[in-house]
Amino acid sequence: MNWSEMFFQNWQGIVRTVIVGGLAYASLVLFLRISGKRTLAKLNAFDLVVTVALGSTLSAVLLQESIALAEGATALALLIGLQYLVAFLSVQSQGFAKLVRSEPSLVAHQGTFCRGALQSQRLTEDEVLSAVRSNGGQSIQDAEAVILESDGSLSVILR
Repeated sequence: MNWSEMFFQNWQGIVRTVIVGGLAYASLVLFLRISGKRTLAKLNAFDLVVTVALGSTLSAVLLQESIALAEGATALALLIGLQYLVAFLSVQSQGFAKLVRSEPSLVAHQGTFCRGALQSQRLTEDEVLSAVRSNGGQSIQDAEAVILESDGSLSVILR
């Protein structure tokens, strides 16, 4: 094993990474601007998957010489286009929206934990209490309702 190649192979690879990386990043920013604010909104589970896929694709374009910039830009555009299509169809069809997005869950109601919902959502009482305290409450009794939103955040309605 050549130890020096672990740290530096050649200037060609570095120059390619800088040029292709800069252009791929510019392409991603352009595609995100074209697709609108929804692509960068608070993430639900589906949006998170798309965001991770975008990052993985950008990384592959940057580091794998076998992937040309045009192929990488096409992959980025495809992912953003599909995400835009899913968001559009979700707005147009309640059934489709239910298929790809999770529904909010009531995890506490009138000062009491909803134990079944906590268990099914894999949420601890401490996590709910933390959200209550972050919203100005001191205990679960201060909460009229705590809702686990489809993006994973906890909404607290104090009494």
